[in-house]
Amino acid sequence: MRLQQLFVFLITITLGAQPTWQPVPNIFSNPNGQRFDDVFFLNENLGWAANGFYARVYKTTNGGLNWTEQLNENNIPGNYYFRNIEFLNEDIGFLGTLNGTFFKTNDGGDNWAEVTNFPTNPNAICGIETVGSSTVYGCGAYFGPAHIIKSIDSGETWTYTDMSSYANALVEVLFLDEDTGFAAGRNDNGGCVLKTIDGGATWTEIYNSNIVGEYVWKLQVLDYNSNLMFGAVSSVSPNIGKLIKSTDGGTNWTTLDSVETNIQAVGFINENQGWMGGHTTGFYETLDGGQTWNNLNIGNNLNRIFIINSTTAFASGTTVYKFTDTTLSTQEEPFIKDELAVKILKNPVEDYLEFTIDFPADDNLLIELYDINGKFIKQLSREIILQQTLNNYRFDLSELTSGTYIIDFHNNSGRTSLKFTKK
Repeated sequence: MRLQQLFVFLITITLGAQPTWQPVPNIFSNPNGQRFDDVFFLNENLGWAANGFYARVYKTTNGGLNWTEQLNENNIPGNYYFRNIEFLNEDIGFLGTLNGTFFKTNDGGDNWAEVTNFPTNPNAICGIETVGSSTVYGCGAYFGPAHIIKSIDSGETWTYTDMSSYANALVEVLFLDEDTGFAAGRNDNGGCVLKTIDGGATWTEIYNSNIVGEYVWKLQVLDYNSNLMFGAVSSVSPNIGKLIKSTDGGTNWTTLDSVETNIQAVGFINENQGWMGGHTTGFYETLDGGQTWNNLNIGNNLNRIFIINSTTAFASGTTVYKFTDTTLSTQEEPFIKDELAVKILKNPVEDYLEFTIDFPADDNLLIELYDINGKFIKQLSREIILQQTLNNYRFDLSELTSGTYIIDFHNNSGRTSLKFTKK
């Protein structure tokens, strides 16, 4: 009997020590379903988180147990959407926005200054990567045009590369060393991954989803094996998002169905165990390399999964989440999906599609037309919204045949798709 009790006790201890995803305590709670767009850690203890719509930066020095707000709308003039954050070391870091402004800190995030010495000013930065002791890459934008920025002197000087011959939009950049790296986004053929081996001087496409309108949104390379690569493919309804993976450094790719249409976040701790999520989901876990997925019923609106080691990781969504075997005792706020406020004025449509959009703040917007099967037809508009406003739209669709169509709205906070019928 005593041996049985000891056996049960040992099993209980073992199971209790298994890491789980939990919301971190003591950080900003996003109203209205907004999210933290990015999280970055230099080690298990020191990290930063960037809130998107509310434009805030937070720092932790104890592994996410406590957070200090370092930057908000009161510290910098103007309205910003913070997309990403990355540090070279404990002092030098970079903050990308979707508003044509790029920030740098030299004191660990206590103070930030706008970077202005670009040969061509990037209209947005959607991805940042620091590599080595002084090299920084950035890319953008999800709404176009595609470009790469680079610095080899810790952000003192920069180069700008027009990437329009390779892609329409770039949202992620990932480097193995100063010369070898990848950029992801979309082009005329679909979601794409590009590779360079000469520090960004030339690029080669190594993957394309071949579904127009899709993005390869996030990339990951396993630290212990650079041949193991993973990517998240964000699609358009009714298509499902995808996990793409390579076991040979990107030469060949396997495509597997993921868990939602607008998938964005991806993170694996080994070739079998990993997680994905997106604008309408929390953490889905796979233990078989993406063949099957299990809903963990934790988290929402995920954009980034940042792996530290096999037992510790962080993620950004409606809050910041930690994968840990320590109980954080934090209650997650109920999730309210924040969709673009679009109102179609008349449906079915005869010749003109008319609708209004109520913008609560400045924004970027792509308006695209798809058929009922999710096949891209054309881009209707690219909008730059400078302030809170109610806008009216009217598009001539008289050339369309009768049937049901999808209009897709891609803004800073996500994608919203609506169906309408053409008479």
